[in-house]
Amino acid sequence: MHHDKLGIYLNDHLAGATLGIGLAQRIAHQHRRSARSSDLRRIHEEIAQDRHSLLEIMDALGVPARRYKVYGGWAAERLRRLKPNGALYRRSGLSTLIELETLRLGVEGKSLIWRTLLVVAAREPRLDESHLRTLLDRARGQIDTLETLRIAAATAVFSPRQGM
Repeated sequence: MHHDKLGIYLNDHLAGATLGIGLAQRIAHQHRRSARSSDLRRIHEEIAQDRHSLLEIMDALGVPARRYKVYGGWAAERLRRLKPNGALYRRSGLSTLIELETLRLGVEGKSLIWRTLLVVAAREPRLDESHLRTLLDRARGQIDTLETLRIAAATAVFSPRQGM
């Protein structure tokens, strides 16, 4: 029964990771010419690596990836793009702010899975605690970077003389 719950938990996070990769890629692409493009590309690459790590962990634990959850995460990211932003034909600064906030929330959730798996690792020899700590540290760094970018975006949106 615990294995079933763990499988559901890991697959839910896999769906979130799928959404996160799409969102991070979109943000990095939209800001490819900005001063922070390297930070955004790095975060996108790291989120993709973290998703791969999650898949490896699931494989080590014998937890199959549920395709419908992966497709659900993919579809949710596409549907999220339809949210109105106050501009009909172009992106607004508000779009960037909301996207950065959404991505930061996703990375916060990702940090929680690594923390949870550290608890599980105490009784599960197939989990590498050192690797989980590395993933958790990387998530914390992503959160810090995203917060810096989020504050810059909020400043740009709500103080017209500033820019991201």
